Amino acid sequence: MLQSATNLISCIGLSSLLMSFFGVNSSPPDDPINCLSPKTSSHCTVSNTYGEFPDRTICEVSNVFYPKTEQELLAFVAMASMNKTKVKVSTRYYHSIPKLACPDGQKGNNMLISTLYLNRTLAINASTMTMTVESGATLKDVIEGSAKFGMALPNGPYWWGLTIGGLISTGAHGSSLWGVGSSVHDYIEQLRIITPAGRNEGYAKIRTIDNSHPHINAAKVSLGVLGVISQVTLRLDPMFKRSITMYQSDDSDLAEQAVSFGKKYEFADITWYPSQQKAVYRIDDRVSSNVSGNGLNNFIGFRSTPSLLMAIIRSLEESQESTRDANGKCITAKMTTSILTKAGLGFTNDGKTFKGYPVIGFQNRLQASGSCLDSPHDNQITACPWDHRLKSQYFHQTTISIALSNVKNFIEDIQKLRDIEPQSFCNAELYNGILMRYVKASNAYLGKQEDAIDFDITYYRSKNPNKPRLHEDVFEEVEQLGIFKYGGIPHWGKNRNVAFEGVIRKFAKAGEFLKVKNIYDPFGIFSSEWTDQILGLNGGVSLVKGGCALEGLCICSDDLHCAPEKGYFCRPGRVFKDARVCRHLNKSDSQSLI
Repeated sequence: MLQSATNLISCIGLSSLLMSFFGVNSSPPDDPINCLSPKTSSHCTVSNTYGEFPDRTICEVSNVFYPKTEQELLAFVAMASMNKTKVKVSTRYYHSIPKLACPDGQKGNNMLISTLYLNRTLAINASTMTMTVESGATLKDVIEGSAKFGMALPNGPYWWGLTIGGLISTGAHGSSLWGVGSSVHDYIEQLRIITPAGRNEGYAKIRTIDNSHPHINAAKVSLGVLGVISQVTLRLDPMFKRSITMYQSDDSDLAEQAVSFGKKYEFADITWYPSQQKAVYRIDDRVSSNVSGNGLNNFIGFRSTPSLLMAIIRSLEESQESTRDANGKCITAKMTTSILTKAGLGFTNDGKTFKGYPVIGFQNRLQASGSCLDSPHDNQITACPWDHRLKSQYFHQTTISIALSNVKNFIEDIQKLRDIEPQSFCNAELYNGILMRYVKASNAYLGKQEDAIDFDITYYRSKNPNKPRLHEDVFEEVEQLGIFKYGGIPHWGKNRNVAFEGVIRKFAKAGEFLKVKNIYDPFGIFSSEWTDQILGLNGGVSLVKGGCALEGLCICSDDLHCAPEKGYFCRPGRVFKDARVCRHLNKSDSQSLI
């Protein structure tokens, strides 16, 4: 069995290397909205790009509207406001994992507004260094559009398939502690948002909010509960070049180095491989535009992938899970990281080949990627690696920002867990380890409260919600360490339910946000059960039932919340004793008391 696995891994490695050099075409993701009556856009469902919400429920929507202008958008909001119809907004690809775009309401009394066609660039002003786009424009649109006028967005997420309205509403970010930081919402000069209104104002109104407006800090990160953002004006920098060098080190001093490293380099980040006991540090700074280099970022993980290869990789991981083959996972993880390292992660020095570091190039060519979105349809011969229409990546994401003052202890606690179960983090290393990005405190009421490091952990999720994972307890303990012991703040657009338990209490000015919410949408037509829960308005986020802890829908307090019939029982954490996790035990151990 080991030999066959090794052969399969070699096949995967060869295929990945070929892709890293040549690339392929792709079938872009499908529309997250599907309707039984496409012509009338009625009797629809909406999901995220991964095809599944954390609770695996289906979100049904009575009608979907696709405005093409701000005035059409205003009319649709007025219709919802007049009829007190629950409404939410969906984007082109809908990358948020939680149910932020699922409207409440009984069947026949809810609606969805898509920003698919609100994707235009409205103005670019070189003298004021600003750019105005409609909210459905993607990050890629902003990057490419501003570059044509010699300007650049200073920072942003690494994936360019997010829309501007979606990414600012969830606080999406890149990596930097310099200047105003890495959160795109902190580069907003002005936005326009359409909110419900009274009869005398036509049931909806356009509000223009700039940095002098008293509600700007509520509108910057709004989770979609204030209304629909129609336009955003961003502050840009003159185009600049960056120089990127990756260097690898063992992780023995990671806890000591993590904070200071982020302060040394403007665009620093760290990728951590705990089971391999190593970390890759990204030295990333601006350099003079006279420095030679035309580097390009085409990250391998965001490229088109042959569907056959995706199926092979997923089948191998499922086999390793079912046979509890931790060693096999670690072999595959080392192969994966080795391939990525040799291929420079997808960076090239000249747009064609990777010849080594440093990679030097203009900001618009290095700051983000996502080429799997851009190729013509090929009948799903290839696709983005997570395309839910195919047998592909299917995962959980735990993404938590830990205040700089707590980073050292958090890393040391993870290392203690790793030392107890040395192979446990190979599960995350299959997805290229733990990405550590730097995020600065924001004035946004629902933005980051302190300078922090964002720990982004991706790991296996079973298609069967009742099937436990290998090292289930370790990832649950890391999640609870970050959220509860160290008071981490979850990324609004990622995470499992339990990460949001009591989250609103972590925001000092949450009350101010709720005051603005009551002004803009007093009847809560843009609110839903999920947003009410995370804002502390309608109970908690946990869904307590049999097996709920396996999917992060609850924290176990009873063995039934795990999978006792499969040998998984609710037990205290090994490092964080207050944690309660689903641990695999043999028969004799399972008889012990919590």
